[in-house]
Amino acid sequence: VQLQASGGGSVQPGGSLRLSCTATGIIFSINAVAWHRQAPGKQRELVALITSGGITNYADSVQGRFTISRDSAKNTVYLQMNSLKPEDTAAYYCKTWSGLRVYWGQGTLVTVSS
Repeated sequence: VQLQASGGGSVQPGGSLRLSCTATGIIFSINAVAWHRQAPGKQRELVALITSGGITNYADSVQGRFTISRDSAKNTVYLQMNSLKPEDTAAYYCKTWSGLRVYWGQGTLVTVSS
């Protein structure tokens, strides 16, 4: 199982980015997928989650600004991030589960700075 995260970059406050997480070896549509982030010196935190049934959940800090979605045909989960703030600066990781196994993608760095 491999998760490939991409889409990070540098953006000014108020800008937007879309992160992608593409999986091989596992089917996203039958598993929950989450995005986490970790800022320097801070613990990794859950940002957004989408269940196999399409139910979404968000951290309070990103509610209304971020949207998680899934393209089953591409086996890819997206995180659309709008109205970005400097405090959104972090490495973003996608994660999925299969039974008791947890799989992480590599981080993709998001920097929000003027």
